[in-house]
Order: sequence, then C-alpha cells, then structure tokens
Amino acid sequence: MKRLSLIAILAMFTFVAKAQELKFASVDTSPADIVYFPLNAAKAKDNSAPSIKMVYSRPTKKGREIFGVLEQFGKVWRVGANESAEIKFYKRVKIGGKSIKAGSYSLFAIPNQDKWTMIINRQTDRWGAFTYDQTKDVVRVDVPVKVLDKPMESFAITFTTEPQGADLVMAWDRTLVELPITIK
Repeated sequence: MKRLSLIAILAMFTFVAKAQELKFASVDTSPADIVYFPLNAAKAKDNSAPSIKMVYSRPTKKGREIFGVLEQFGKVWRVGANESAEIKFYKRVKIGGKSIKAGSYSLFAIPNQDKWTMIINRQTDRWGAFTYDQTKDVVRVDVPVKVLDKPMESFAITFTTEPQGADLVMAWDRTLVELPITIK
C-alpha cells in the first residue's frame, strides 16, 4: 500500500511539474475582434448567414498621435494591429466598381490626411504589412476621411446597412473612413 501511495505521489509531482513547464502567451494589448454584416449575423436565431466577416486587432491610442505619426501618411497599414486584418465575403461583392468573388482577403489601407486608399489583397495570414505584396491586390479604392469631434481611444470597425449592401466603417483617434460594399 505504501508503495502504491508513493507511486501516486511521484506521478502527481511529475504531472504538476510538466504543467508548470507550459508557457501561454500573455494577454495581448491589442485584442482581436470580429464583426459581421449584418451585425450579429452569427448570433441570429433564424439561421440567416452573414454576408461579410471582419477579423482584426484593436490597438489603443494611449496618448499617441495616430495618423501621420504612428501610422505614417502614404505608407501601407495593416488596418489594426498584429496580423493584417482579414475580410471574408460569403457572397460575390462589388467594391470600387470591381466584382470580387466570395473568399477571404486581407484588408490594408494607405492613410493620408484627406483620403485613404483601401486595398483588398489576396494574401492572408500575414503579420502586419511587412510582407505586403502589391501584385496580390484585388482592388484599390480611395475613400474620403471624415474628422470626428471626439477622439476614439480604441480602433474599431463596424458595418452600416445601405440600400445595395453595406459600408465598412473604420474609426480611430479623430479619423473615420467608410468603404462602400455592394452585395450581389
């Protein structure tokens, strides 16, 4: 009986020691978020499928000047933090007059003071914009910048319903842009 107890205690210490060896990532300061169009489509009880899904990370202002300083004007930005933002179309859509087939894409932007160039790109699962490849662009569209009265601390994305589809709305600090998407 003593031998069995001793074996059980040794096995328990081995298990505890092994569990303590595991290293989990700390909580990210720019947490990932998901937004659907129609909003909350994934939670709908009527089994209606979403048309669009956005997965992105939400950096915070933390007292910094964002556009023109942290995110430089004229340079490709990953739209958020960490991995490049990913947009999934469940149906064919039209952006900037170009038809885009259903599938997953990266969303990049080139911010400027008065307009942003929004970029839908075939390359997915990339960290930031460090390996951005312009030859994989599906479409580029210029959208005007709107200035917010009150700054937003965290970067955020949502959708607004429009007659032909949706506007993808992005805001951070005092900047807001809208990308019109026609859903076929």
